[in-house]
Amino acid sequence: MKRRHFLEKFVLSSAGIVLMKPSFAIQNPSSARKSRLVILHTNDTHSNIDPFPENHSKYPGMGGIAKRYAIIKKIKAKEPNVLLLDSGDIFQGTPYFNTFNGVLEMKCMSRLGYDASTMGNHDFDIGMDGFLKAKQHADFPFLCANYDFSNTILKNETQTFKIFKKGSIKIGVFGIGVELSGLVTREAYGDTIYHDPIEVANQTAAKLKKEKCDLVICLSHLGFEYRDNEKVSDKKLAKNSKHIDIILGGHTHTFLEKPVIEKNKVKQNVLINQVGWAGIQLGRIDIDLHTVKIGSENLIVF
Repeated sequence: MKRRHFLEKFVLSSAGIVLMKPSFAIQNPSSARKSRLVILHTNDTHSNIDPFPENHSKYPGMGGIAKRYAIIKKIKAKEPNVLLLDSGDIFQGTPYFNTFNGVLEMKCMSRLGYDASTMGNHDFDIGMDGFLKAKQHADFPFLCANYDFSNTILKNETQTFKIFKKGSIKIGVFGIGVELSGLVTREAYGDTIYHDPIEVANQTAAKLKKEKCDLVICLSHLGFEYRDNEKVSDKKLAKNSKHIDIILGGHTHTFLEKPVIEKNKVKQNVLINQVGWAGIQLGRIDIDLHTVKIGSENLIVF
């Protein structure tokens, strides 16, 4: 598919994202199903296994792994092509993490059927050795393009990117992490080398483009935006990118009512979404390459 035209034509509406209708009709229903993709995503779940208490002042009864599982299961029963992704900071925030050192979180995400995740700064909170022990219970890869773990125990334990085939759609997914210095102790991240996220993201996206991916998705733990314009964020990455279609963000715990659209450096659309924290929301982006349509809904886990 030549340069993902469906991302160049959409406009925002109060119901989500609506695209211009195509000038052709679907001839083959089975082919149409193969061209549909549902992307589900989370970020900054921070070891929140249980829902918030019913008497919580801000998030009464919201969140929880069991409720998220039920929503995902229901969606997967209706949709043949689902990609489930996470943008990091799986660890830290509840006694479950202190008790099980991340193992429970990995087991739960594996049970929910996650396809991939990137690493956030809090995923280093028990050091790389602790992360590695917990990771043995993960049935999904960790994608980290701009962290060089060559001189650490995480060498060969993460991937730069992964290509998925869902129906007739080829999707390239890669991860980009925040600078660890100042957020994580040197002892925790050791000899990890941090590379410029914008430079690495563009190099990786270009590689995925050459692999003829229909969609290129970046799992980002950079943060949505900052007052300091010099600080790298999802919005800054989008504006300075070329081949990225979708950025699924984390780190700043930003609740977006709907995805934000930014123009990249060649004036093409990049979709950015983030769903707060603690598993309170489950992001959903529906894409149909056959009808040139994209829609979105950030679902409250309740």
